[in-house]
Amino acid sequence: MEEKILTLHPEGKNGVNISREKYEHVKALLLELIEDAGKITFTEMTRIGRGVLEKEGFDGSPMWYMTTVKLDLEARGLIERVPKTSPHELKLSGS
Repeated sequence: MEEKILTLHPEGKNGVNISREKYEHVKALLLELIEDAGKITFTEMTRIGRGVLEKEGFDGSPMWYMTTVKLDLEARGLIERVPKTSPHELKLSGS
């Protein structure tokens, strides 16, 4: 049986149960993209991430998984939105 993880939402909304393997894969990708860029727009992050995941033959909707994991990472305090940016930019927390 596949191990699942319940994601969190930064606004306290209900999370979703997703495959831990997919979660960890997308989490590593997003954190790497943000770390490499320093700051990155959500649009740019998903454009690059989608290309990587599709090239790998990712099973599922790359956009849905990236959005879900991004919200979870925000809720866990690993990444944060840069205030007053549009489109919103993301950075690692504390950087």
